[in-house]
Amino acid sequence: METGFDFDRYDHVRPILWTGDALELLDQRKLPFRIEHVACHDSDAVAAAIRDLVVRGAPAIGIAAAWGVVLAARGVDVADGAEAAARLEPALQRLNAARPTAVNLAWALARMRRALAGAGADWRELVEREAKAIADEDLAANRHMGALGAALIEPGSGVLTHCNTGSLATAGFGTALGVIRAGMAGGRIARVFAGETRPWLQGARLTVWELQQDGIDATLIADSAASHLMKTGAVQWVVVGADRICANGDTANKIGTYQLAIAARHHGVRFMVVAPSSTVDLDTPDGDAIEIEQRDPGELYGVGGVRTVAEGVAAWNPVFDVTPASLIDAIVTEKGVVTAPDPARMRALFAA
Repeated sequence: METGFDFDRYDHVRPILWTGDALELLDQRKLPFRIEHVACHDSDAVAAAIRDLVVRGAPAIGIAAAWGVVLAARGVDVADGAEAAARLEPALQRLNAARPTAVNLAWALARMRRALAGAGADWRELVEREAKAIADEDLAANRHMGALGAALIEPGSGVLTHCNTGSLATAGFGTALGVIRAGMAGGRIARVFAGETRPWLQGARLTVWELQQDGIDATLIADSAASHLMKTGAVQWVVVGADRICANGDTANKIGTYQLAIAARHHGVRFMVVAPSSTVDLDTPDGDAIEIEQRDPGELYGVGGVRTVAEGVAAWNPVFDVTPASLIDAIVTEKGVVTAPDPARMRALFAA
């Protein structure tokens, strides 16, 4: 583990808890005013929790899905892993369909399939061990990424983040928010700003709450204030997460990320994407090949269940956008950092 960072000082939130009998998920739809957990006792309940945003954030979705496979295994009585894999496949397909854009979901399920392949009579123990390994490795990777990303930031810098990329979106510590945590611990970051992130307000409801739990002061801004904030000189880096990173470095992330990258380039603000290597998809050549999830237009009609839009108004609600690699200064993963990403640099780090 890297030295010089007091990781535990800024790492108090956990969204996923395996009890041995059920998967307990911190209900992120209820934050910040109600702390409630949803108990999932079968894989379909996990799929519903992923689809309904009880659990969100690409790494957390993958971890939850892995535990969903463990729950699905409870109802399968077969002698070996190969037979179990065939019986479990419908449940895995339902889990995979819950959120199509986040590559970590498919990655985690593929890893669970590999754990089953060739397993003997102890296949249940193996899949549970694999789910735990996915979660444990994510936490370790996040802390490593935090140190790598923080090292790119000049001391005294201001940073702006978007959506929620912290402990709530991962096994713990976070991706982009992990860089901010490490940057605060190392004295590199002086100011933190968070965009509200319409329409689900992950920045307003989750990010500033999560930072508050760790004693990190953060200033909330309206999404539409980001360009003006950059113009004031208060921000030197935009630090965001990713749901899918293509072979050329194009990156899918929460809607609104693309416009932040455009504004950052105009104002001389640097732009960092932080995500585990499981988010890198070398089979997707560029952003044009990414399926952009469209959610219910009704999510735009109100805030907190209170309607603010007149009846009969149409709405368009893509949940992700794609930031071209040409607007990204650095992609940070646990395997290392790619600066000025392009296909050759991406292959050099991730092809192996």
